[in-house]
Amino acid sequence: MKRTKCSEFRQSLLSGLLALAVLVAWLAAEPVQAARLKDIASIRGVRENQLIGYGIVVGLKGTGDGKNEFTGKSVGRMLDKLGVKLENQDVASKNVAAVIVTANLPAFAKAGNPIDITVSALGDSQSLEGGTLLQTPLRAANEQVYAVAQGAISLGSGDKDRITTTGRIPNGALIEKDVQADFASRKMFRLNLINPDFTTAARTVLTINKELGGQYASAKDAGTVDIVTPFSYENRGVELLATIENINVNPDSRAVVIVNEKTGTVVIGERVKISKVAVSHGNLSVKVGDGKKSGPEEKVAVLDSGVSVGDLVQSLNKLGVSPKDLITILQTIKAAGALQGELEIL
Repeated sequence: MKRTKCSEFRQSLLSGLLALAVLVAWLAAEPVQAARLKDIASIRGVRENQLIGYGIVVGLKGTGDGKNEFTGKSVGRMLDKLGVKLENQDVASKNVAAVIVTANLPAFAKAGNPIDITVSALGDSQSLEGGTLLQTPLRAANEQVYAVAQGAISLGSGDKDRITTTGRIPNGALIEKDVQADFASRKMFRLNLINPDFTTAARTVLTINKELGGQYASAKDAGTVDIVTPFSYENRGVELLATIENINVNPDSRAVVIVNEKTGTVVIGERVKISKVAVSHGNLSVKVGDGKKSGPEEKVAVLDSGVSVGDLVQSLNKLGVSPKDLITILQTIKAAGALQGELEIL
């Protein structure tokens, strides 16, 4: 009796291990389309921060704001800070313009590093060409100043259709405050998949655990993977992330066809298939899974059942089908339930 129970237990254990091995092999399979983890996921906390500021541009050739109230008062306050006392604080000049300055503060930015800025007219200025932005503090959402901008504005090429009320200043701001991010000693890191998918998340966990040699990664949902820092990487968070972000993972994708009706562009996912169906459109017949042809006056596309949308589009292109007709045919096939995937119309 004991031997029978022992045999049953062994058989059950072997069956369970076999099923687990099959699941692991399926999830961890990496075809040629494998991508680096750094290209399909981001590390939580590693991102840019937006900066904004209000400034004054001077040196314009009569294309400034003129008599705008906020511009005049801003110039008056600026002159007062520079030691120029005026009886009338509201200064009007067509050579001055009020502007909004924007920039992106990179992750791990350090004091003294330069960043590019964009300068945009706030009032009724006709052009910022030839102007110089005066010293402008740039603040984050927490109202703290992280950079200071100043410099000559560039509007780009001399194209007649260019926008002259917006310009850029390459390296036009200097970072004044370090962005604190202590990654070296962190005990846990979180990866956010750019395109959340349960299969991709499961494959990511299996691949990371295989690389690190233990159960350190776990998926919280279709778009989130948490990683506990292994003992061997303690206080070496940078090296750990460098190892993880270069791991190759095969991302899974939905079966989808995206159609842009305005341009006639059709983008097709590789997993989209078409079931048995017959479509008649004008003098065109499309038959999937039916080898019979129609009358001689009709253009006929005959395809085997289970073909991809790519095969269908290629066959229709050979028959000279217009993009508009192609879109109509795809919509009809989807409505009939024969297109195995999503159809998105832009």
